[in-house]
Amino acid sequence: VQLVESGGGLVQPGGSLRLSCAASGFAFSTFAMSWYRQAPGKERELVATITSAGGNTNYADSVKGRFTISRDNAKNTVYLQMNSLKPEDTAVYYCQTRIYRIYWGQGTQVTVSS
Repeated sequence: VQLVESGGGLVQPGGSLRLSCAASGFAFSTFAMSWYRQAPGKERELVATITSAGGNTNYADSVKGRFTISRDNAKNTVYLQMNSLKPEDTAVYYCQTRIYRIYWGQGTQVTVSS
């Protein structure tokens, strides 16, 4: 199982970024996928989850209405569209799935600052 995140970077408050997570080594279309984030000095927290076929999504209260999780099962990729970014969204963002055990990507840094 391999999860590779990309798309992070430095963005000004109010800006947007789209993160991608390319998955391989497992039957991607049959497993739910999640995005987590970890800010300096804080615990890792769940940001959003999407079911295997993409029919259901859930979000942390702090990102509802601003972030959208989606997936393309033909491309084995899950996305996180982040709009109206705030400085408190600054964190390393991780892709995650559970297949008998939990798998994590290496993370991608998102910094929101003017």
